Amino acid sequence: MKKIIYMLGIAAIIGLSGCGSDAVEEETNHSGSAEVPEGLKEAENPAFKIGSQAIIQDGHMEGMKGAEATISGAYDTTVYAMSYTPTTGSERVANHKWIIHEEVKGAGEQPIEPGTEVTLDTDHLEGMKGAKAAIESDEQTTVYMVDYTPTNGGEKVTNHKWVTESELSAK
Repeated sequence: MKKIIYMLGIAAIIGLSGCGSDAVEEETNHSGSAEVPEGLKEAENPAFKIGSQAIIQDGHMEGMKGAEATISGAYDTTVYAMSYTPTTGSERVANHKWIIHEEVKGAGEQPIEPGTEVTLDTDHLEGMKGAKAAIESDEQTTVYMVDYTPTNGGEKVTNHKWVTESELSAK
């Protein structure tokens, strides 16, 4: 009887270890194009000027926190944290940071309320374009496109979209 209980315990642990895996996102495609969505406005007076250096204080992807970044773009917009199901059939991604207002299909002029279901019109990561998403949170801020070398030894990342002003500090 003890052997059966032991085996059931092991099976339960293995089964439960997959729970919550939707909160982890694919982080293999950090680099991107320097192109920005139509209608995105450059920041008039960003805290971090294009070409300047900053430290990523609160990285939202592995290897970002503490990395030195070069600012390659600065834009004023609304940013969203979203949960979405990739069009590739991969597991749902929870609380992905960041998607900007201009990357939401048919977004209109006004910020979109948290809880709203939308369609993504961006391809930061494979499976995003056309994916259905739910807005988790929103913030009006300056967002930056940055170049950085991950602190975990990965290859240099260019044109990473997006880092918020609150995630950066002066070098």
